[in-house]
Amino acid sequence: MHAWNRRRTLAVTLGLTGALALTACGADGPASSPTATGSAPADPVVVTLVSHDSFSLSEADTAALAEQGIEVEHVKIGDGGTLVNQLVLTKDAPLGDVVYGIDNTFASRAVDAGVFEPYTSPSLPEGAQGALIGDALTPVDQGDVCINVDDAWFAEQGLEAPTTLDQLADEDYRDLLVVTNPATSTPGLGFLLATIGAYGEDGYLAYWQSLVDNGLKVVDSWEDAYYTDFTQGEGTRPLVLSYGSSPAYTLADDGSSTTSAMLGTCFRQVEYAGILQGQDAGEAAQLVIEHLLSDEFQRALPENVYMYPVADVPLPEPFEQHAALAPDPITLDPATITANRDDWIQAWSDAVLG
Repeated sequence: MHAWNRRRTLAVTLGLTGALALTACGADGPASSPTATGSAPADPVVVTLVSHDSFSLSEADTAALAEQGIEVEHVKIGDGGTLVNQLVLTKDAPLGDVVYGIDNTFASRAVDAGVFEPYTSPSLPEGAQGALIGDALTPVDQGDVCINVDDAWFAEQGLEAPTTLDQLADEDYRDLLVVTNPATSTPGLGFLLATIGAYGEDGYLAYWQSLVDNGLKVVDSWEDAYYTDFTQGEGTRPLVLSYGSSPAYTLADDGSSTTSAMLGTCFRQVEYAGILQGQDAGEAAQLVIEHLLSDEFQRALPENVYMYPVADVPLPEPFEQHAALAPDPITLDPATITANRDDWIQAWSDAVLG
Protein backbone atom coordinates (compact mmCIF):
# COMPACT_ATOMS: atom_id res chain seq x y z
CA MET A 1 0.00 0.00 0.00
CA HIS A 2 1.65 3.23 -1.08
CA ALA A 3 1.51 6.43 0.93
CA TRP A 4 -1.34 7.85 -1.12
CA ASN A 5 -3.78 5.61 0.67
CA ARG A 6 -3.48 7.80 3.75
CA ARG A 7 -5.18 10.67 1.95
CA ARG A 8 -8.30 8.89 0.78
CA THR A 9 -9.03 6.05 3.15
CA LEU A 10 -12.03 7.61 4.82
CA ALA A 11 -12.27 4.82 7.37
CA VAL A 12 -8.76 5.46 8.66
CA THR A 13 -8.31 8.35 11.03
CA LEU A 14 -4.86 9.74 11.66
CA GLY A 15 -4.00 10.81 15.20
CA LEU A 16 -6.12 13.56 16.70
CA THR A 17 -4.58 16.69 18.07
CA GLY A 18 -6.50 17.49 21.21
CA ALA A 19 -9.41 15.12 20.56
CA LEU A 20 -12.74 16.02 22.08
CA ALA A 21 -16.37 15.00 21.87
CA LEU A 22 -18.61 16.54 19.22
CA THR A 23 -20.27 19.12 21.43
CA ALA A 24 -21.10 22.72 20.66
CA CYS A 25 -18.33 25.17 21.47
CA GLY A 26 -18.63 28.48 23.22
CA ALA A 27 -20.15 27.42 26.52
CA ASP A 28 -17.60 29.47 28.46
CA GLY A 29 -18.18 32.70 26.55
CA PRO A 30 -15.81 34.78 24.39
CA ALA A 31 -12.11 34.25 24.81
CA SER A 32 -9.42 36.92 24.65
CA SER A 33 -7.53 37.33 21.39
CA PRO A 34 -3.81 36.81 20.91
CA THR A 35 -1.65 39.88 20.81
CA ALA A 36 -0.94 41.51 17.44
CA THR A 37 2.77 40.94 17.86
CA GLY A 38 2.32 37.17 18.04
CA SER A 39 3.53 36.86 21.64
CA ALA A 40 1.52 34.38 23.67
CA PRO A 41 -0.88 35.80 26.29
CA ALA A 42 -0.88 34.34 29.77
CA ASP A 43 -3.90 32.17 28.92
CA PRO A 44 -3.90 30.79 25.37
CA VAL A 45 -7.04 31.13 23.28
CA VAL A 46 -8.55 27.73 22.50
CA VAL A 47 -9.63 27.38 18.87
CA THR A 48 -11.58 24.29 17.81
CA LEU A 49 -10.68 23.28 14.27
CA VAL A 50 -13.20 21.02 12.51
CA SER A 51 -12.08 19.01 9.47
CA HIS A 52 -12.62 15.86 7.44
CA ASP A 53 -10.97 12.63 8.59
CA SER A 54 -8.02 12.84 6.22
CA PHE A 55 -6.30 15.82 7.84
CA SER A 56 -4.15 16.00 10.97
CA LEU A 57 -2.30 18.92 12.46
CA SER A 58 1.41 18.32 12.71
CA GLU A 59 3.54 19.10 15.74
CA ALA A 60 5.00 21.99 13.74
CA ASP A 61 1.52 23.42 13.17
CA THR A 62 0.65 23.13 16.84
CA ALA A 63 3.90 24.80 17.88
CA ALA A 64 3.56 27.64 15.36
CA LEU A 65 0.04 28.44 16.56
CA ALA A 66 1.09 28.18 20.20
CA GLU A 67 3.64 30.92 19.54
CA GLN A 68 0.68 33.15 18.65
CA GLY A 69 -1.13 32.26 21.85
CA ILE A 70 -3.46 29.72 20.25
CA GLU A 71 -4.20 26.23 21.49
CA VAL A 72 -5.92 24.15 18.82
CA GLU A 73 -8.40 21.39 19.54
CA HIS A 74 -9.11 19.28 16.46
CA VAL A 75 -12.39 17.53 15.65
CA LYS A 76 -12.72 15.19 12.64
CA ILE A 77 -16.11 14.50 11.08
CA GLY A 78 -16.08 11.89 8.31
CA ASP A 79 -15.53 12.76 4.66
CA GLY A 80 -16.18 16.10 2.97
CA GLY A 81 -19.87 15.46 2.39
CA THR A 82 -20.50 14.33 5.95
CA LEU A 83 -18.58 17.35 7.22
CA VAL A 84 -20.85 19.76 5.36
CA ASN A 85 -24.01 17.94 6.45
CA GLN A 86 -23.00 18.15 10.10
CA LEU A 87 -22.07 21.82 9.86
CA VAL A 88 -25.44 22.66 8.34
CA LEU A 89 -27.35 20.63 10.94
CA THR A 90 -25.48 22.28 13.83
CA LYS A 91 -25.15 25.83 12.51
CA ASP A 92 -27.08 27.26 15.49
CA ALA A 93 -24.76 25.46 17.94
CA PRO A 94 -21.47 25.24 15.99
CA LEU A 95 -19.14 22.31 16.48
CA GLY A 96 -16.11 24.55 16.47
CA ASP A 97 -14.59 27.85 15.44
CA VAL A 98 -12.81 27.13 12.15
CA VAL A 99 -13.44 24.48 9.49
CA TYR A 100 -10.95 23.15 6.96
CA GLY A 101 -11.53 20.63 4.17
CA ILE A 102 -14.85 21.54 2.56
CA ASP A 103 -14.42 21.21 -1.20
CA ASN A 104 -16.06 22.86 -4.18
CA THR A 105 -18.49 19.97 -4.71
CA PHE A 106 -20.22 20.76 -1.39
CA ALA A 107 -19.11 24.27 -0.38
CA SER A 108 -22.06 26.24 -1.77
CA ARG A 109 -24.51 24.24 0.33
CA ALA A 110 -22.80 25.34 3.53
CA VAL A 111 -22.44 28.95 2.34
CA ASP A 112 -26.11 29.15 1.34
CA ALA A 113 -27.12 27.73 4.74
CA GLY A 114 -25.34 30.60 6.54
CA VAL A 115 -22.77 28.38 8.24
CA PHE A 116 -19.88 30.86 7.94
CA GLU A 117 -18.97 34.35 9.03
CA PRO A 118 -17.72 36.62 6.25
CA TYR A 119 -13.94 36.37 6.11
CA THR A 120 -11.48 35.97 3.27
CA SER A 121 -7.81 35.94 4.13
CA PRO A 122 -5.83 39.00 2.99
CA SER A 123 -2.90 36.60 2.53
CA LEU A 124 -4.62 34.66 -0.25
CA PRO A 125 -2.27 34.42 -3.24
CA GLU A 126 -3.40 36.23 -6.37
CA GLY A 127 -3.45 32.97 -8.31
CA ALA A 128 -6.12 31.56 -5.96
CA GLN A 129 -8.52 34.50 -6.26
CA GLY A 130 -10.46 32.72 -9.00
CA ALA A 131 -11.35 29.89 -6.61
CA LEU A 132 -13.19 32.14 -4.15
CA ILE A 133 -16.80 31.29 -3.28
CA GLY A 134 -18.42 34.45 -1.99
CA ASP A 135 -16.78 36.21 0.94
CA ALA A 136 -16.81 33.43 3.54
CA LEU A 137 -14.34 30.78 2.38
CA THR A 138 -10.60 30.86 1.76
CA PRO A 139 -9.03 28.38 -0.71
CA VAL A 140 -6.24 26.39 0.98
CA ASP A 141 -5.36 23.52 -1.35
CA GLN A 142 -6.29 22.03 -4.72
CA GLY A 143 -6.05 18.78 -6.64
CA ASP A 144 -7.32 16.85 -9.64
CA VAL A 145 -9.51 13.76 -9.96
CA CYS A 146 -8.34 11.98 -13.12
CA ILE A 147 -8.26 8.64 -14.88
CA ASN A 148 -4.88 7.01 -14.17
CA VAL A 149 -3.04 4.75 -16.61
CA ASP A 150 -0.78 1.79 -15.84
CA ASP A 151 1.85 2.75 -18.41
CA ALA A 152 3.92 -0.35 -17.69
CA TRP A 153 0.94 -2.59 -18.54
CA PHE A 154 0.24 -0.80 -21.81
CA ALA A 155 3.94 -0.97 -22.77
CA GLU A 156 3.99 -4.72 -22.11
CA GLN A 157 0.87 -5.19 -24.23
CA GLY A 158 2.17 -3.04 -27.05
CA LEU A 159 -1.05 -0.99 -26.87
CA GLU A 160 -1.18 2.79 -27.00
CA ALA A 161 -2.88 4.18 -23.92
CA PRO A 162 -5.93 6.44 -24.24
CA THR A 163 -5.57 10.16 -23.67
CA THR A 164 -9.17 11.49 -23.88
CA LEU A 165 -12.57 10.82 -22.38
CA ASP A 166 -13.92 9.78 -25.79
CA GLN A 167 -11.25 7.13 -26.23
CA LEU A 168 -12.30 5.36 -23.04
CA ALA A 169 -15.34 4.10 -24.94
CA ASP A 170 -13.25 2.68 -27.82
CA GLU A 171 -13.25 -1.07 -28.43
CA ASP A 172 -9.47 -1.17 -27.88
CA TYR A 173 -10.12 -0.44 -24.19
CA ARG A 174 -12.99 -2.82 -23.55
CA ASP A 175 -13.05 -4.17 -19.97
CA LEU A 176 -10.03 -2.06 -19.00
CA LEU A 177 -11.63 0.79 -16.96
CA VAL A 178 -12.73 0.80 -13.32
CA VAL A 179 -14.29 3.84 -11.63
CA THR A 180 -16.02 4.54 -8.32
CA ASN A 181 -19.67 5.23 -7.56
CA PRO A 182 -20.40 8.98 -7.20
CA ALA A 183 -22.98 8.19 -4.52
CA THR A 184 -20.34 6.57 -2.29
CA SER A 185 -17.02 8.03 -3.37
CA THR A 186 -15.55 11.53 -3.51
CA PRO A 187 -13.47 10.81 -6.63
CA GLY A 188 -16.51 9.12 -8.15
CA LEU A 189 -18.47 12.33 -7.74
CA GLY A 190 -15.58 14.32 -9.18
CA PHE A 191 -15.48 12.15 -12.29
CA LEU A 192 -19.25 12.35 -12.72
CA LEU A 193 -18.94 16.14 -12.63
CA ALA A 194 -16.10 15.96 -15.15
CA THR A 195 -18.35 14.14 -17.60
CA ILE A 196 -21.15 16.66 -17.06
CA GLY A 197 -18.70 19.49 -17.65
CA ALA A 198 -17.41 17.83 -20.81
CA TYR A 199 -20.68 16.58 -22.35
CA GLY A 200 -23.33 18.76 -20.74
CA GLU A 201 -26.53 17.74 -18.98
CA ASP A 202 -27.97 16.54 -22.29
CA GLY A 203 -25.02 14.31 -23.14
CA TYR A 204 -23.36 12.92 -20.04
CA LEU A 205 -25.70 9.95 -19.56
CA ALA A 206 -25.20 8.86 -23.18
CA TYR A 207 -21.46 9.00 -22.59
CA TRP A 208 -21.80 6.84 -19.49
CA GLN A 209 -23.88 4.35 -21.48
CA SER A 210 -21.03 4.10 -23.98
CA LEU A 211 -18.67 3.26 -21.11
CA VAL A 212 -21.07 0.63 -19.77
CA ASP A 213 -21.33 -0.89 -23.25
CA ASN A 214 -17.53 -1.04 -23.34
CA GLY A 215 -17.24 -3.10 -20.16
CA LEU A 216 -17.01 -0.40 -17.47
CA LYS A 217 -16.70 -1.65 -13.89
CA VAL A 218 -18.07 0.45 -11.01
CA VAL A 219 -17.03 -0.15 -7.39
CA ASP A 220 -17.91 1.65 -4.18
CA SER A 221 -14.54 2.91 -2.97
CA TRP A 222 -11.25 4.28 -4.24
CA GLU A 223 -9.43 1.60 -2.28
CA ASP A 224 -11.34 -1.18 -4.06
CA ALA A 225 -10.69 0.33 -7.46
CA TYR A 226 -7.01 1.07 -6.94
CA TYR A 227 -5.84 -1.88 -4.89
CA THR A 228 -8.21 -4.65 -6.01
CA ASP A 229 -9.08 -3.92 -9.64
CA PHE A 230 -6.18 -1.79 -10.94
CA THR A 231 -3.28 -3.70 -12.49
CA GLN A 232 -0.83 -1.84 -10.26
CA GLY A 233 -2.59 -3.60 -7.38
CA GLU A 234 -4.08 -7.07 -7.68
CA GLY A 235 -6.44 -6.56 -10.60
CA THR A 236 -6.78 -6.80 -14.34
CA ARG A 237 -7.84 -3.26 -15.28
CA PRO A 238 -5.05 -0.84 -16.27
CA LEU A 239 -7.30 2.26 -16.29
CA VAL A 240 -8.54 3.48 -12.91
CA LEU A 241 -10.19 6.56 -11.48
CA SER A 242 -7.75 8.15 -9.05
CA TYR A 243 -5.92 11.48 -8.58
CA GLY A 244 -3.48 13.59 -10.53
CA SER A 245 -0.96 13.18 -7.72
CA SER A 246 -1.14 9.36 -7.62
CA PRO A 247 1.74 8.89 -10.13
CA ALA A 248 4.09 10.52 -7.60
CA TYR A 249 3.63 7.40 -5.44
CA THR A 250 4.10 4.67 -8.09
CA LEU A 251 7.83 5.10 -8.57
CA ALA A 252 10.22 2.52 -10.00
CA ASP A 253 13.73 2.00 -8.63
CA ASP A 254 15.14 4.49 -11.15
CA GLY A 255 12.78 7.23 -9.95
CA SER A 256 10.46 7.07 -12.96
CA SER A 257 6.73 6.58 -12.45
CA THR A 258 5.01 3.46 -13.75
CA THR A 259 1.68 5.31 -14.02
CA SER A 260 0.39 8.60 -15.36
CA ALA A 261 -2.76 10.70 -15.17
CA MET A 262 -4.89 11.42 -18.21
CA LEU A 263 -4.82 15.19 -17.81
CA GLY A 264 -7.69 15.69 -20.26
CA THR A 265 -10.05 13.83 -17.91
CA CYS A 266 -9.36 15.81 -14.73
CA PHE A 267 -11.88 17.57 -12.51
CA ARG A 268 -10.35 20.27 -10.30
CA GLN A 269 -11.11 20.04 -6.59
CA VAL A 270 -10.44 22.96 -4.23
CA GLU A 271 -10.55 22.67 -0.44
CA TYR A 272 -11.48 25.65 1.72
CA ALA A 273 -11.24 27.00 5.24
CA GLY A 274 -13.82 29.22 6.92
CA ILE A 275 -14.86 30.70 10.23
CA LEU A 276 -18.07 29.27 11.67
CA GLN A 277 -20.95 31.57 12.47
CA GLY A 278 -21.40 32.03 16.22
CA GLN A 279 -17.83 31.07 17.17
CA ASP A 280 -16.14 32.67 20.18
CA ALA A 281 -12.46 32.63 19.24
CA GLY A 282 -12.45 36.09 17.70
CA GLU A 283 -9.22 37.16 16.03
CA ALA A 284 -7.63 33.80 16.88
CA ALA A 285 -9.93 32.09 14.37
CA GLN A 286 -8.60 34.38 11.65
CA LEU A 287 -5.03 33.63 12.69
CA VAL A 288 -5.64 29.89 12.25
CA ILE A 289 -6.73 30.50 8.66
CA GLU A 290 -3.67 32.69 8.13
CA HIS A 291 -1.54 29.78 9.35
CA LEU A 292 -3.16 27.48 6.76
CA LEU A 293 -1.87 29.88 4.09
CA SER A 294 1.61 30.22 5.59
CA ASP A 295 4.56 29.03 3.52
CA GLU A 296 5.34 26.40 6.15
CA PHE A 297 1.88 24.84 6.01
CA GLN A 298 1.57 25.14 2.25
CA ARG A 299 4.93 23.44 1.65
CA ALA A 300 3.83 20.47 3.79
CA LEU A 301 0.47 19.94 2.03
CA PRO A 302 1.64 17.52 -0.70
CA GLU A 303 3.07 15.06 1.82
CA ASN A 304 0.41 15.67 4.48
CA VAL A 305 -2.88 15.54 2.56
CA TYR A 306 -1.52 14.77 -0.95
CA MET A 307 -3.03 17.91 -2.39
CA TYR A 308 -1.33 20.85 -4.07
CA PRO A 309 -0.78 24.20 -2.33
CA VAL A 310 -2.53 27.35 -3.50
CA ALA A 311 0.62 29.32 -2.66
CA ASP A 312 3.66 29.47 -4.91
CA VAL A 313 5.93 27.25 -2.83
CA PRO A 314 8.33 24.45 -3.83
CA LEU A 315 6.80 21.00 -4.40
CA PRO A 316 8.41 17.68 -3.45
CA GLU A 317 10.48 16.32 -6.33
CA PRO A 318 8.07 13.43 -7.18
CA PHE A 319 5.24 15.97 -7.52
CA GLU A 320 7.36 18.20 -9.74
CA GLN A 321 8.32 15.31 -12.00
CA HIS A 322 5.25 13.09 -12.09
CA ALA A 323 2.19 14.85 -10.68
CA ALA A 324 1.63 18.15 -12.44
CA LEU A 325 -1.77 19.80 -12.11
CA ALA A 326 -3.85 19.58 -15.28
CA PRO A 327 -3.26 22.69 -17.41
CA ASP A 328 -6.93 22.88 -18.44
CA PRO A 329 -9.03 20.98 -15.88
CA ILE A 330 -12.77 20.50 -16.17
CA THR A 331 -14.66 22.73 -13.73
CA LEU A 332 -18.26 23.47 -12.81
CA ASP A 333 -19.68 26.40 -10.91
CA PRO A 334 -20.05 25.38 -7.23
CA ALA A 335 -23.56 26.83 -7.05
CA THR A 336 -24.59 24.75 -10.07
CA ILE A 337 -23.17 21.65 -8.40
CA THR A 338 -25.11 22.34 -5.22
CA ALA A 339 -28.38 22.89 -7.11
CA ASN A 340 -28.09 19.71 -9.17
CA ARG A 341 -25.77 17.27 -7.38
CA ASP A 342 -28.42 14.97 -5.90
CA ASP A 343 -30.44 14.84 -9.14
CA TRP A 344 -27.32 14.11 -11.19
CA ILE A 345 -26.30 11.27 -8.88
CA GLN A 346 -29.79 9.77 -8.98
CA ALA A 347 -29.95 10.00 -12.77
CA TRP A 348 -26.51 8.40 -13.03
CA SER A 349 -27.53 5.60 -10.65
CA ASP A 350 -30.68 4.86 -12.65
CA ALA A 351 -28.78 4.81 -15.95
CA VAL A 352 -25.57 3.03 -14.95
CA LEU A 353 -26.56 0.76 -12.08
CA GLY A 354 -30.16 0.18 -13.11
